[in-house]
Amino acid sequence: MNAFLVGLQFLTRIRLVRQTVWTEEDFGRSVRYFPLVGLVLGIVYAVFVVLTVNVPDYIGLEVPVHVRSVCLAVLPFLMTGGLHCDGLMDTVDGIFSGRKREKMLEIMKDSRCGSFGAAAFGVLLLAQYAVILDMPSGLLLYAMLTMPIIGRLMMVVAVSCFPYARAEGMGKAFSSYAGKKTCLLVSLCTAAFLAAAGWQALAAMAAALVFTCLLGRYVTRLLGGLTGDVYGAICILSELLVLLVYLFTYSA
Repeated sequence: MNAFLVGLQFLTRIRLVRQTVWTEEDFGRSVRYFPLVGLVLGIVYAVFVVLTVNVPDYIGLEVPVHVRSVCLAVLPFLMTGGLHCDGLMDTVDGIFSGRKREKMLEIMKDSRCGSFGAAAFGVLLLAQYAVILDMPSGLLLYAMLTMPIIGRLMMVVAVSCFPYARAEGMGKAFSSYAGKKTCLLVSLCTAAFLAAAGWQALAAMAAALVFTCLLGRYVTRLLGGLTGDVYGAICILSELLVLLVYLFTYSA
């Protein structure tokens, strides 16, 4: 339970208990619970969809679709404190800098945001808004529920299946305690849960898995491994991919 609470407090703004001292082992053991943290977020997103779509329809009101889409696009950033978005911006700044490996890692560690990172954030937010806006109301609930689960499962895959690029760092604790057996067990449990949500959830998981493997291999060739920033980038890009899969398979 402590490992789950550590993961919940680290990956989200949700605070069920007050924890101020975290050990490397606590961080490492929390990896296996990342999809469960995603489920907590997915429930929050799904409740928001119900409150802005289903409830207003039931009582004869209507929430403007553009307002609802903006709120749903911003909600994940509010619930996570922009943690994964920060990882995306740092990753883009580093790998598109055109520098050598050591300089890329230095750029990614810099807390300042560069032009590539700012552009990536703008495109991401615009893409999420557009996809949510175009998503049929009946499908939006399932998409928002499964999106964070799959995104955090892809973090487990990235941590377990690719080396860590730095000699030390917060992400090192994750990779030290998460192996391929953990990844396989977590993936099977998550797939069993997603199967109850329908074939589109499994299709989205498969698409995200392929994307994670391809991006992981690409970044590993550049950096010699992945970093905590890359884990965050993989999570947030996988979430966008999940929404796209739901949108484009709607009529299938």
